Amino acid sequence: MHAQILRNPTFADFPFAGGGNAPDGGVKFQCDEAVIDAQILKTAQRLGWPAPARLVEARRDALAMFWIKEGPREAVRTSPDAAPHQGRAQRVEASAAGQGLAQWIHLPLHRVGHYDFRMVARSPDLRSLRVACADRAGRTVARVEVRGVNRVWGSFSVKLRLKSGATARPGGPYRLTITAPERGQFVIARALLYPADHVRGADPDVIRLLRESRLPLLRWPGGNFVSGYHWEDGIGPTDERPTRANPAWGGLEPNLFGTHEFIAFCRAVGCEPMICVNAGIGTPEEAARWVAYCNGSARTPQGRRRARHGATRPFRVRHWEIGNELSGSHQIGWTTAAGYADRYREFARAMRAADPTIRIIACGSQGEWNARLFRGNAGTVDCVSDHILEGGPIQGSTDPLTVFRDFMAFPTYYEEEFYARWREAMRKAGIRSPRLAITELQLFGRILQSGDGRKQRLTPEYLVTPTTWAEAAYCTLFYHLAVRMNPFVELITHSATVNHGGGLRKTAERVYANPCHHAQRMFSAFNGATPVPVELRSPDYETAGVIKRLPAGMKVPALDVVAATQGQSLLVSAVNRGTGPVRLALDVSAFRAHGELTMITLAAKRPWNGNTPERLEAVAPRTRTVHLRGGRVDLPLPPFTLAVLQAP
Repeated sequence: MHAQILRNPTFADFPFAGGGNAPDGGVKFQCDEAVIDAQILKTAQRLGWPAPARLVEARRDALAMFWIKEGPREAVRTSPDAAPHQGRAQRVEASAAGQGLAQWIHLPLHRVGHYDFRMVARSPDLRSLRVACADRAGRTVARVEVRGVNRVWGSFSVKLRLKSGATARPGGPYRLTITAPERGQFVIARALLYPADHVRGADPDVIRLLRESRLPLLRWPGGNFVSGYHWEDGIGPTDERPTRANPAWGGLEPNLFGTHEFIAFCRAVGCEPMICVNAGIGTPEEAARWVAYCNGSARTPQGRRRARHGATRPFRVRHWEIGNELSGSHQIGWTTAAGYADRYREFARAMRAADPTIRIIACGSQGEWNARLFRGNAGTVDCVSDHILEGGPIQGSTDPLTVFRDFMAFPTYYEEEFYARWREAMRKAGIRSPRLAITELQLFGRILQSGDGRKQRLTPEYLVTPTTWAEAAYCTLFYHLAVRMNPFVELITHSATVNHGGGLRKTAERVYANPCHHAQRMFSAFNGATPVPVELRSPDYETAGVIKRLPAGMKVPALDVVAATQGQSLLVSAVNRGTGPVRLALDVSAFRAHGELTMITLAAKRPWNGNTPERLEAVAPRTRTVHLRGGRVDLPLPPFTLAVLQAP
């Protein structure tokens, strides 16, 4: 989501993720230097950076992760130093002109050729520094002198304009350098590089695609990350914000993207913000301050604080979620069923005292967790969350299409088995208008090697993942569930926005859409529509039970359909989740529909097909017109196809 290009822009000590989780939740950090070296080499290779071994050398020379020396290793000395507002800075001693720091970068040259560079630096003996950009062949394509450097910390901003005709080699990075014009030393605390077309720090391609999808709501800041996130680290002047270790995933959080940036991002996209608070190692008082900071008038203490940071008007954040997956020991500050019932009560009381108009979502889970939550808080809980992250280990001898069919059965399983019971349990607990918020949705599968002598049929190439067409169908089937269970299912958000299997993918500063993004964009036509009943006849298939929690022998209709009216229009959404063709024979004569239907399809040859940087629209929507005869139409719907039809 963020447009800032440089990695580790605050020169912080980089914590590497180790194996497994800590007892209190969160990732264990790696201490084995050999393992760290291997992780560095793997990261550099994944990013397509030349000479990966130089990153290992640089770290051994006390250079911040992702940065390398510009100049001979022996001639450039590097050491840690202190930043002006706490944290780590980088000291660089150059023995000759042209020596300093460098980082390999990718640039969004498909959009823009000029960039905004800013750094926080000081020097006891230099009066300027040079910032330059060179292509992989070493040809300088941009250079600027940063003047006014002295012994006192200062912030310096310059424009970096690439020479006319400079283009990126396919897959090849550029090298950004920060060097001394002569022998001397400098200390640098921050180095930030933004494309000139950034939108208040956000990536304009991400904003454009989300606007096109008519995204109604965005959840932030997590996810597992939120259980270790303290929101006050992410407000105020960005140069004064601390860099923290990321306790959920490893790596760093520089806090360049905080509450103000999130609200600006949502406004640019045109969606409503939803904030998940830290109910792991956070406190009710901290969460209440966040509510007051976002929603209080400029006459209140937190409202005045927000106004000092540039926003006099309240943000009016309506949706607030108390915690993320706190029933799991992987979560930072995880707890028991009784523990969360107690935490929810304290958080809800404090947050509603700050703003009684907010909509609160409780963190839900299975079995005893929900029972304790409902029983202890029936008067304060009306909406509970669920995360649908099905998958887990799958035997490598399994037929890939069997795996696909079982994944596609989960929406039916949830609708018929889980959610009907959840709704009834909430009613029995005294919750008059029970609501469910699906705040994470994704499919995950992990291949086990066949250890029984059977052929390995399931390989990464044939596994359905969040980046494939199967995720688009999976999400759409849950959208259908929400329509049928309206108004019980209040909202659905995907697990990610960019990368981590999200609807968008960003690689080498290029953003493109995964199939599930296209599916959400297609289904957005139903936003604000009124559901209507559907009578469906479809062939069934049986589940094999090859995925954890899904029973074998469950009958699932190959075709799934919902319909709604939008003003004078009729909308129909259909998914062929089987592995053979079906006919979509629609009778909409009761709606007096006639003439033409607009039909948008999202199809793939195989369910594990997706988009890549080389084939951005391998799986993309296609639009056609079909004709109604007497309010009826009969259409072939090939396997691995979903469709949205609209009349007139």
